[in-house]
Amino acid sequence: MKNFFTLSAVIALSVLAGCGPKDGQYTFHLLTTNDVHGCYFDSLYTGGGTRNSLMSVSWYADSVRNAAGKGNVILVDAGDCLQGDNAAYYFNYVDTVSRHVYARMADYMRYDAVVVGNHDIETGHPVYDRIVRQMKTPFLAANAISEPDGSPYFRDCVILRRHGVKIAVLGFTNPNIRNWLAYDLWSGMRFESLIPLVQQDVDRVIAKEHPHAVIVAVHSGTGTGDGSAIENQGLDLFRSLKGVDFLVCAHDHRPYVAESDSICIINSGSHCRYLGHGVLSLDFKDGKCVSRNLSAGLIPVDRSRIDSEMQKSFRKDFEAVREFTLRPVGSLQAELRTRDAYTGMCDYVNLLHTISLGVPEADISFAAPLTFDGTVKPGILAYNDLFTIYPFENQLYVVRMSGQEIKDYLEYSYRYWINTVSGTDGHVLMIRNEPDPRTGQKKWSFVGRAYNFDSAGGLVYDVDITRPAGDRIIIRSLADGSAFCMDSTYNVAMTSYRASGGGGIMRLGAGIDTDSIDDRVVARYPEIRELLYDYLQGCGTIAPDSISRREVIGEWHFVPSELASRLMEHDMALMFE
Repeated sequence: MKNFFTLSAVIALSVLAGCGPKDGQYTFHLLTTNDVHGCYFDSLYTGGGTRNSLMSVSWYADSVRNAAGKGNVILVDAGDCLQGDNAAYYFNYVDTVSRHVYARMADYMRYDAVVVGNHDIETGHPVYDRIVRQMKTPFLAANAISEPDGSPYFRDCVILRRHGVKIAVLGFTNPNIRNWLAYDLWSGMRFESLIPLVQQDVDRVIAKEHPHAVIVAVHSGTGTGDGSAIENQGLDLFRSLKGVDFLVCAHDHRPYVAESDSICIINSGSHCRYLGHGVLSLDFKDGKCVSRNLSAGLIPVDRSRIDSEMQKSFRKDFEAVREFTLRPVGSLQAELRTRDAYTGMCDYVNLLHTISLGVPEADISFAAPLTFDGTVKPGILAYNDLFTIYPFENQLYVVRMSGQEIKDYLEYSYRYWINTVSGTDGHVLMIRNEPDPRTGQKKWSFVGRAYNFDSAGGLVYDVDITRPAGDRIIIRSLADGSAFCMDSTYNVAMTSYRASGGGGIMRLGAGIDTDSIDDRVVARYPEIRELLYDYLQGCGTIAPDSISRREVIGEWHFVPSELASRLMEHDMALMFE
């Protein structure tokens, strides 16, 4: 294992060495990650091969430390580190006795601070509270306010001392968490907007600590800078913050760097594909900083360069995760492809509807493709395959909705999925051809988020691609052929993410106040992946005829069918071929 000082030891040594920096120039390298999403190990669990991981990040961080000096490197993560991969799941919910592998890895890599992301909160109190206890690296979220006393639930900042130079690192989570996650996951907290709170906290820390440099790390997307999205306030902060040298963003998985005369913004994307790199040079004279220079960029991470000592140290953990996720859980008789969900009914989404409609309270279900382009081949299913079918830890809720609210919900979902087609040509899928932020080369992609393309199970309906948005859905009946009434009430199964406001479909589409969703919830069930596991344990296999029963699932179609089919084929070729 590597040797590292605890924060208190660093502070103590700094005090012994003197209170302030000596005259001269000091250059610090800020290295950043974000949205790691459980990419801890470099090895794949199935079929061999490697991927980007924290083990490569560690190699790069050590390389910079060796070149620039250990005390001149600051390593910060901007959140979403505890969810998204088998390893995170295993140490979140299966092995809850051992010290969490992420806590050990963050300390091993000598992170100076890690920010709490919305998916970190999604793991629930037992997981992130455990991380706080077990990880020596500070876990920061100044805007997660404890309800009893108004203080931050997590730490708000950390003060680093390097060669007498004081560097403040402030961390903030995404303020939109309450609109995505069920209250029990974040009970005892409220989440404040980053504007104006970040500037207020920066001013407070500067007045109290008198740091020579300030780094702000937020689990917030870069955004557009127009103040329109509370979940993506990066550019809003970049254009307004005073007294901050570096702003580290996250959440939207969008690699991005920008510089001004006084501040740099860095978003390294996601999944350890890039390492954010900021350079700060400070000149001191008579104990005061007389000039500063900043720059920022992104370092593409080569997955073949890894910290071999780290790989060796955590090999037993990898093997434990691998053994767990490769255990057989059932079988699959036909290939499941998530991309098929974009063109109409398919076995993949039918499976999700089957699971949801399997609970006794549900009349109707909503489901969307949660992996952009995932495939599960026929044959024996391992637990690992369940992460492809259902990658998130969402629970299943059953919510009361009127017939009109259900129709309005579906209208909103398809509004950002398809275009209105006039004539015989054009794009039926709402797609665009824009440069890939990673490569700069143009590629076709959805305008909206595919995980918000909800369809309904338990209904028979058509989606008319020639009609305008808001007037496309023609609901013909319930799945069993009985009448569907706009003024009747139905129990609708959906994810806890959706019921709590995720994607905005409940609030903006159906007009439902998700802040009061508890008044409508008639049942709550465990995580959907666990319900899928239970389904497999009960039936042993997933077969097309068992997940496409019309009397349960119903059916829906894009119409006119001939026109829709031809245009869909063209659009899908642009997207995937």
